[in-house]
Formats: sequence, C-alpha cells, structure tokens
Amino acid sequence: MGTLMDVATLKERMDSGKRTVLLDVRWVLGDPHGHDHYLAGHLPGAAFVDLHHELADPSAEGEGRHPLPAPEALQRSARAWGINDGDTVVAYDDNGNTAAARAWWLLRDAGLESVFLLDGGLAAWRAAGLPVESGEQTVPEGTVSLGRGRMPAIDMAGAAAWHEQGILLDARAGERYRGEIEPIDPRAGHIPGAVSAPTGENLAADGRFLTPAQLRSRFAEAGIDGGTAVAVYCGSGVTAAHQIAALEIAGFPAALYPGSFSQWSSEDANEVAVGAAPGGSVGA
Repeated sequence: MGTLMDVATLKERMDSGKRTVLLDVRWVLGDPHGHDHYLAGHLPGAAFVDLHHELADPSAEGEGRHPLPAPEALQRSARAWGINDGDTVVAYDDNGNTAAARAWWLLRDAGLESVFLLDGGLAAWRAAGLPVESGEQTVPEGTVSLGRGRMPAIDMAGAAAWHEQGILLDARAGERYRGEIEPIDPRAGHIPGAVSAPTGENLAADGRFLTPAQLRSRFAEAGIDGGTAVAVYCGSGVTAAHQIAALEIAGFPAALYPGSFSQWSSEDANEVAVGAAPGGSVGA
C-alpha cells in the first residue's frame, strides 16, 4: 500500500480513464478562505473538502479543536465527494499536504485502501505545466461504505503515558513546542515527555516529501527505529496525520492522538512542559 502518488502517475491515470477521485483539501491555520482558493483554481474534476466541517466534528466538546467526525458523517461526506467502494482516491492541498493528510488518514482509518497524497500537491501539478480548472465541481453521488478503526489512535490518557513505552512526537513548529508562542491553544508548551519533530521538516524545498532514506534518518535522530512504539500529536490532530504519512514512508507505523495539544492544554489537571527538552520545565 503506497502513501504517495506523483504528478506523472496521476496524469497517466487521468489520461487513461482509470477511475480516480481527487480531493482538494485547501486549509491553513488562520486562513478561512480555502473554498475561495479552490474556486480560483483546482485540479480538473477535484471535489472541495471542507476540513473544519467534513474532516472534523465542530459540535463535539472536550475533544480538541478538530475532533474526528463520526463514521456516518464521514461516510455522507465521502459519498458527496463521489467516492465508491474500491475507488482510488488522491488528496492534495497547496501547503505541502499538511491538510490533505487529514483526509488521507481518515479515509484509511475508515477502510479505504487505495488512498494517496499527491506528492508536492497543487504546486507540483502547476510546476509540471498542467492545467487547472476554476469554479465549483459537481460530482455524481458515491456509494462508499465506511467504518472506523483501521489506523492506530490513542486518547489523552495514552498520550500521558506514551513516553514510558515509546516515543511521542510533537509535530508542531519548534517555537510552539518550546512554549515560546501559542497562537490558539489555552497554554503554551508541550506534553511532558514528547519529542519535537516539526512537520515542515518532512518536506524538501519544493514541497515534496523527503526520500524514505532521508525520513528514516530524520526520525532516527528522534530515537525511532523499527522496534519503537510511536505516537504523534500536533495542535488539533491535523498536521499530525502528515507526520504519520512521513513515518509510513520511512517504514515506521505510528498512532495518532486526535485531540492533540488543543485537548491536552484545555484540561487544567494536565501538566505542560516548556523548553527544548522532552521533560522541559513542567508546570500546571
């Protein structure tokens, strides 16, 4: 089961008529205009995916900023995107696939096997000189049946104890991990015992993922080898999925903490560490 599809392979599939569902997951923290960006230009035939409302459940309380959607809600959305059982799905965005990875993880977790990230995203498609379309894309309703639980995940209690059995990676920017800034969550810092591994370091300068060997080297520096139990969190469980994709490319399975730091930091009883070390300086 692959993680990535390159532009040339996707173009060949499209030209040959192989059934491929394209998902445009245009979302960046602090930018509420993803749908406008989609309307201005997207891959031909791509359906827009609303991360906040379709890849999360904003009505859920106490589970962080982007709680996982209920299986029946995700199934409704996936059918609206035109997905049928057995389809090949390719997700992308215009920010290194940091948002598209959320769709990749959710659909894998829901039971779809042929789900890929377009390596390099929209930028790679444009760099190849390939055309984009503007406006809304209407797709036929799909018939896919989805479940949940195919990908490993942990809860808040699991995150608290994970450093005792393996390595818990914090996928946020280093300054947020260290507690120097916190633009959105209640407290600054990281989960005690977590190791900093910013998502942006999974990518080359052109927005494509590093090679498997480069990613293995990157994660080895964090203490990860083939026998390490790995879990990942970020701010709200979105970019952590990107880290899980990078780990998969490197050959390391990993669990997602969906509530992530937004849930953790909202619980007064949870300690938060600051500084560059996993233990850091711990406070309430």
